[in-house]
Amino acid sequence: MNLEQYRTLFIVVTLGLALLAASPVLGVVVSFEGGSEKFSEFWLLGPNHVANDYPFAVGADETYRIFVGVGNHMGSSEYYKVFVKFRNSTQSLPDVNGSEPSSLPPLYESMFFVADEEVWESPMTFGFKDVSVEGDVLSVGDVIVNGVTFPVDASAIWDSERGGFYFQLFFELWRYDVGCQAFRFHDRFVGLLLNLEGS
Repeated sequence: MNLEQYRTLFIVVTLGLALLAASPVLGVVVSFEGGSEKFSEFWLLGPNHVANDYPFAVGADETYRIFVGVGNHMGSSEYYKVFVKFRNSTQSLPDVNGSEPSSLPPLYESMFFVADEEVWESPMTFGFKDVSVEGDVLSVGDVIVNGVTFPVDASAIWDSERGGFYFQLFFELWRYDVGCQAFRFHDRFVGLLLNLEGS
Protein backbone atom coordinates (compact mmCIF):
# COMPACT_ATOMS: atom_id res chain seq x y z
CA MET A 1 0.00 0.00 0.00
CA ASN A 2 1.27 3.40 -0.85
CA LEU A 3 0.94 6.55 1.24
CA GLU A 4 -2.19 7.73 -0.59
CA GLN A 5 -4.02 4.44 0.15
CA TYR A 6 -3.07 4.61 3.85
CA ARG A 7 -4.37 8.16 3.96
CA THR A 8 -7.70 7.16 2.35
CA LEU A 9 -8.04 4.19 4.73
CA PHE A 10 -7.29 6.45 7.71
CA ILE A 11 -9.96 8.98 6.63
CA VAL A 12 -12.60 6.26 6.06
CA VAL A 13 -11.88 4.62 9.45
CA THR A 14 -11.91 7.99 11.23
CA LEU A 15 -15.23 8.98 9.66
CA GLY A 16 -16.69 5.56 10.48
CA LEU A 17 -15.61 5.85 14.14
CA ALA A 18 -16.97 9.41 14.32
CA LEU A 19 -20.36 8.23 13.02
CA LEU A 20 -20.33 5.30 15.43
CA ALA A 21 -19.51 7.60 18.36
CA ALA A 22 -22.21 10.07 17.30
CA SER A 23 -24.91 7.42 16.76
CA PRO A 24 -26.27 7.44 20.35
CA VAL A 25 -26.69 11.21 20.19
CA LEU A 26 -28.20 10.96 16.71
CA GLY A 27 -30.59 8.25 17.96
CA VAL A 28 -31.83 10.48 20.78
CA VAL A 29 -32.43 13.41 18.42
CA VAL A 30 -34.20 11.27 15.81
CA SER A 31 -36.40 9.44 18.33
CA PHE A 32 -37.29 12.71 20.07
CA GLU A 33 -38.29 14.38 16.80
CA GLY A 34 -40.19 11.39 15.40
CA GLY A 35 -41.63 10.17 18.70
CA SER A 36 -43.52 13.27 19.75
CA GLU A 37 -47.11 12.42 20.60
CA LYS A 38 -49.76 13.57 18.14
CA PHE A 39 -53.20 14.21 19.56
CA SER A 40 -56.24 16.47 19.58
CA GLU A 41 -57.76 18.07 22.65
CA PHE A 42 -61.55 18.26 22.92
CA TRP A 43 -63.45 20.11 25.65
CA LEU A 44 -66.66 21.72 26.85
CA LEU A 45 -66.84 24.87 28.95
CA GLY A 46 -69.84 26.17 30.84
CA PRO A 47 -71.83 29.34 30.08
CA ASN A 48 -69.26 31.55 31.84
CA HIS A 49 -66.46 30.15 29.66
CA VAL A 50 -64.94 28.11 32.52
CA ALA A 51 -64.96 24.41 33.34
CA ASN A 52 -67.89 24.53 35.78
CA ASP A 53 -71.52 25.63 36.09
CA TYR A 54 -72.54 23.29 33.28
CA PRO A 55 -76.29 23.08 32.62
CA PHE A 56 -77.75 20.12 34.51
CA ALA A 57 -81.36 20.65 35.66
CA VAL A 58 -82.92 21.86 32.42
CA GLY A 59 -86.45 22.57 31.30
CA ALA A 60 -88.45 22.96 28.12
CA ASP A 61 -88.56 26.25 26.21
CA GLU A 62 -85.30 27.52 27.75
CA THR A 63 -81.99 28.19 25.99
CA TYR A 64 -78.68 27.03 27.47
CA ARG A 65 -75.21 28.06 26.36
CA ILE A 66 -71.88 26.22 26.44
CA PHE A 67 -68.55 26.43 24.59
CA VAL A 68 -67.04 23.62 22.50
CA GLY A 69 -63.30 23.62 21.81
CA VAL A 70 -60.65 21.66 19.90
CA GLY A 71 -56.87 21.94 20.22
CA ASN A 72 -54.72 20.58 17.38
CA HIS A 73 -51.41 18.90 18.30
CA MET A 74 -51.27 16.59 15.27
CA GLY A 75 -48.20 18.13 13.63
CA SER A 76 -50.11 19.64 10.70
CA SER A 77 -53.30 21.57 9.95
CA GLU A 78 -56.36 19.38 10.42
CA TYR A 79 -59.94 19.39 9.14
CA TYR A 80 -62.40 18.47 11.90
CA LYS A 81 -66.11 17.86 12.39
CA VAL A 82 -68.05 17.95 15.64
CA PHE A 83 -71.28 15.94 15.68
CA VAL A 84 -73.94 16.76 18.30
CA LYS A 85 -76.00 13.78 19.46
CA PHE A 86 -78.74 13.21 22.04
CA ARG A 87 -79.42 10.03 24.03
CA ASN A 88 -81.25 8.54 26.96
CA SER A 89 -79.47 6.20 29.38
CA THR A 90 -80.20 3.06 27.31
CA GLN A 91 -78.82 4.32 24.00
CA SER A 92 -75.26 3.94 22.77
CA LEU A 93 -72.26 6.11 23.55
CA PRO A 94 -69.11 6.05 21.41
CA ASP A 95 -66.57 3.28 22.06
CA VAL A 96 -63.20 5.04 22.09
CA ASN A 97 -61.32 1.77 22.70
CA GLY A 98 -62.81 0.28 19.54
CA SER A 99 -62.73 3.58 17.61
CA GLU A 100 -66.49 3.35 17.07
CA PRO A 101 -68.81 6.37 17.17
CA SER A 102 -72.27 6.15 18.69
CA SER A 103 -74.80 4.57 16.34
CA LEU A 104 -77.19 7.47 16.99
CA PRO A 105 -77.70 9.91 14.11
CA PRO A 106 -76.13 13.36 14.51
CA LEU A 107 -78.50 16.25 15.08
CA TYR A 108 -76.05 18.98 14.18
CA GLU A 109 -72.52 19.28 12.82
CA SER A 110 -69.77 21.89 12.69
CA MET A 111 -66.85 21.63 10.23
CA PHE A 112 -63.65 23.66 10.59
CA PHE A 113 -59.88 23.78 10.00
CA VAL A 114 -57.41 24.14 12.86
CA ALA A 115 -53.75 24.97 12.20
CA ASP A 116 -51.11 22.94 14.08
CA GLU A 117 -50.77 24.03 17.71
CA GLU A 118 -53.84 26.27 17.35
CA VAL A 119 -57.27 26.16 18.99
CA TRP A 120 -60.83 26.41 17.64
CA GLU A 121 -63.60 27.29 20.05
CA SER A 122 -67.23 28.18 19.47
CA PRO A 123 -70.28 28.99 21.61
CA MET A 124 -73.19 26.60 21.21
CA THR A 125 -76.77 26.93 22.42
CA PHE A 126 -79.29 24.16 23.00
CA GLY A 127 -82.81 23.72 24.30
CA PHE A 128 -85.85 21.43 24.23
CA LYS A 129 -89.48 21.73 23.22
CA ASP A 130 -92.52 19.49 23.05
CA VAL A 131 -91.60 17.96 26.41
CA SER A 132 -94.33 16.00 28.17
CA VAL A 133 -94.66 13.63 31.10
CA GLU A 134 -97.07 10.70 31.23
CA GLY A 135 -96.77 8.65 34.41
CA ASP A 136 -93.12 7.80 34.90
CA VAL A 137 -92.05 8.57 31.29
CA LEU A 138 -90.81 11.93 30.01
CA SER A 139 -90.84 12.43 26.22
CA VAL A 140 -88.90 14.99 24.21
CA GLY A 141 -90.17 15.92 20.76
CA ASP A 142 -87.47 18.35 19.64
CA VAL A 143 -83.91 19.38 20.49
CA ILE A 144 -82.83 22.85 19.39
CA VAL A 145 -79.12 23.36 18.64
CA ASN A 146 -77.88 26.84 17.67
CA GLY A 147 -81.42 27.87 16.83
CA VAL A 148 -82.12 24.89 14.53
CA THR A 149 -84.88 22.46 15.60
CA PHE A 150 -84.34 18.70 15.26
CA PRO A 151 -87.09 16.12 15.90
CA VAL A 152 -85.83 13.38 18.24
CA ASP A 153 -88.86 11.55 19.68
CA ALA A 154 -86.80 10.47 22.73
CA SER A 155 -88.02 9.34 26.14
CA ALA A 156 -86.65 8.44 29.55
CA ILE A 157 -88.13 6.57 32.51
CA TRP A 158 -88.09 8.20 35.95
CA ASP A 159 -84.86 7.29 37.77
CA SER A 160 -85.99 6.82 41.37
CA GLU A 161 -82.42 6.43 42.70
CA ARG A 162 -81.24 9.77 41.31
CA GLY A 163 -84.64 11.44 41.21
CA GLY A 164 -85.02 12.62 37.62
CA PHE A 165 -85.40 11.99 33.91
CA TYR A 166 -81.85 11.71 32.57
CA PHE A 167 -80.56 12.37 29.08
CA GLN A 168 -77.17 13.20 27.63
CA LEU A 169 -76.26 15.75 24.99
CA PHE A 170 -72.85 14.70 23.69
CA PHE A 171 -70.34 15.76 21.09
CA GLU A 172 -68.15 13.50 18.94
CA LEU A 173 -64.90 14.69 17.34
CA TRP A 174 -64.18 13.47 13.80
CA ARG A 175 -61.01 14.18 11.77
CA TYR A 176 -60.45 14.06 8.02
CA ASP A 177 -58.24 11.06 7.20
CA VAL A 178 -56.20 11.86 4.10
CA GLY A 179 -55.37 8.18 3.55
CA CYS A 180 -58.99 7.07 3.14
CA GLN A 181 -60.21 10.52 2.02
CA ALA A 182 -63.07 10.60 4.50
CA PHE A 183 -63.90 11.85 7.98
CA ARG A 184 -63.35 9.26 10.72
CA PHE A 185 -64.24 9.22 14.40
CA HIS A 186 -61.20 10.59 16.25
CA ASP A 187 -61.76 8.65 19.51
CA ARG A 188 -62.83 11.75 21.43
CA PHE A 189 -66.21 12.70 22.85
CA VAL A 190 -67.51 14.95 25.62
CA GLY A 191 -71.00 15.32 26.99
CA LEU A 192 -73.45 16.88 29.39
CA LEU A 193 -75.62 14.81 31.72
CA LEU A 194 -79.02 16.53 31.84
CA ASN A 195 -81.91 16.10 34.24
CA LEU A 196 -84.83 17.21 32.09
CA GLU A 197 -87.88 18.54 33.88
CA GLY A 198 -91.40 18.30 32.50
CA SER A 199 -93.42 21.35 31.48
